[in-house]
Amino acid sequence: MEAAPYYAFPEAIVSTAWLADNLGDPALRVFDCTTYLLYETGTGRPYRVGSGRPDYEAGHIPGSGFLDLQGDLSDTASRFNFTMPDPADLAARFAAKGIGPGTRVVLYSRKSLQWATRVWWMLRAIGFDDAAILDGGFDKWAAEGRPTETAETRYPPATLAARPRPGLFIGKAEVQAAIGDAGACTINALAPDLHRGENPRYGRPGRIPGSVNVPAAALLDPAALTIRPPEAVAASFAAVGADPSKRILLYCGGGIAATLDAFLLHQLGYRDIAVYDASMSEWAKDESLPIEQG
Repeated sequence: MEAAPYYAFPEAIVSTAWLADNLGDPALRVFDCTTYLLYETGTGRPYRVGSGRPDYEAGHIPGSGFLDLQGDLSDTASRFNFTMPDPADLAARFAAKGIGPGTRVVLYSRKSLQWATRVWWMLRAIGFDDAAILDGGFDKWAAEGRPTETAETRYPPATLAARPRPGLFIGKAEVQAAIGDAGACTINALAPDLHRGENPRYGRPGRIPGSVNVPAAALLDPAALTIRPPEAVAASFAAVGADPSKRILLYCGGGIAATLDAFLLHQLGYRDIAVYDASMSEWAKDESLPIEQG
């Protein structure tokens, strides 16, 4: 009889109750990672990036700092939003925010956990493993009537050396090479209408040929924004043929929602997981790359 699915790294998912009990820990580094996608039409771009800083300034978990994903943690020279910087450069940016050896990092966001999981996956990609996601994010914290504050917290700078894990982020060449490969499974974390090609948000409508759909939003409880139980999440991936023996390639619109899928696959014990960083922001606009609909 097969063992029931379980989350292999429970320390990387913390509850609001745990965080409330541990806010006084001097080694704790808590960050609001919220970003907003402000969808547009007729501009030639899928959305504008809206910083979560105004909401952070209006009220946040006591003692938490703010991480501006696009402004502070992305390669702004890239033509794509949210591009992963060079690992050494990114390590220095995280260190400037107070993340380093001996610190325990808790990441949260608003409206979706995907912004927190994006930063978590970036930290993992440069070799920092003592980070966790706040289950339910700020929304659950606020719904429970827990305290907030408006004063900004800035942690003292730390030192952080990158220990890169190659392959956690990939580019279009590796994704294209996986098309038709029986040893790979490419998963689209976007909403079903985008996967089917009914929405031209990113340019040419459709999906990477052969890819299957596990929307990031479907992995969360829609009301509490908490992570669904391991049995339910495992079933969602099993249903599309995402076998743990395969290399799993994940994409979305800009490498954000895909990290929620990636985080939970990691929790389920999958070992070979990669996120296509530029995702459909790149693929849909490159006429040389194949696309399918339906």
